[in-house]
Amino acid sequence: MANLRQTPLTCSGHTRPVVYLEFSGVTDSGYFLISACKDGKPMLRQGDTGDWIGTFEGHKGAVWGVALNADATKAASGAADFTGKVWDAISGEELHSFQHNHIVKSVNFSKDSSLLTTGSNEKLVRVFDLNKPEAAPEVYTGHTSGVRHVFFFRNDTHLVSCADDKTLRVWDRTSGKEVQKVDFPSTPNSLEVSKDGTVLTVTYSNHVTFLDAETLTKIQEFSIPTTVNSASLHPDKTIFVAGGDDLKVYKFDYTTGAEIESFKGHFGPVHCIKFSPDGELYASGSEDGTLRLWQTTVGKTYGLWKCVDGQTNNDSLSSPKEVQAN
Repeated sequence: MANLRQTPLTCSGHTRPVVYLEFSGVTDSGYFLISACKDGKPMLRQGDTGDWIGTFEGHKGAVWGVALNADATKAASGAADFTGKVWDAISGEELHSFQHNHIVKSVNFSKDSSLLTTGSNEKLVRVFDLNKPEAAPEVYTGHTSGVRHVFFFRNDTHLVSCADDKTLRVWDRTSGKEVQKVDFPSTPNSLEVSKDGTVLTVTYSNHVTFLDAETLTKIQEFSIPTTVNSASLHPDKTIFVAGGDDLKVYKFDYTTGAEIESFKGHFGPVHCIKFSPDGELYASGSEDGTLRLWQTTVGKTYGLWKCVDGQTNNDSLSSPKEVQAN
């Protein structure tokens, strides 16, 4: 199996670089994938096949951040039009639009989907109550440059964010105050909270750093062969994947940092990479305007990948239909 060629599924439809992506949890209908793109049209897909489901229409600028709630009933997006929007992921209808004073880079839901957090180039983190959308949001100040990523954290009692000021910060939602901070040598490019909430994965320069989610102490840090834009830890915490400027996607051993394999499929830098909730595949988004889905275990029968007698049957692979953004 180790010598089998990786055959990714290519998801077309976007017309500009894909800059962020996120999976839902596993639902009765499988799991789903949403992508943020500079074309301003976030797209929803079936997560295990990449099949296009719909496009959320309404932004008037590049979309930088997207999110799905756990059961994939709601979607969120943040854009260069200074808005963070919440959508009905079933109908595609816009439910809420929250005005900001600068580009919204990150959006994420609380576990119960009642709250939305946003991070923006205003250097602010906000939390909106979706049950009281007209109410003033909670506002967290302290970052000195634009916020790149923000997530609910520690069972929604805290928030964790990273910014262009080269810091990662944790905020206590009860007090509204910053309670922890980590400084990095350069700007953190990506931030991920592990599925079990115990590990933070941060990338900067050509490094992938893993932090203990409670203490923020460094568990380990590895260098990879390129400027790394994004990394994702497998749900079982045995491996991690990373992508960056050299157009490759890499898989590494989480314990030792040893490279397991790497594949080149994109025609531009890889901006984002994420494991599916079941860990069977990982998705990457690129400057080339496509998403690609990669098997975690090459040659295993899963989704559209069929494996017969240890050989991948490429003829059975049906890449998702191309969908041009309207």
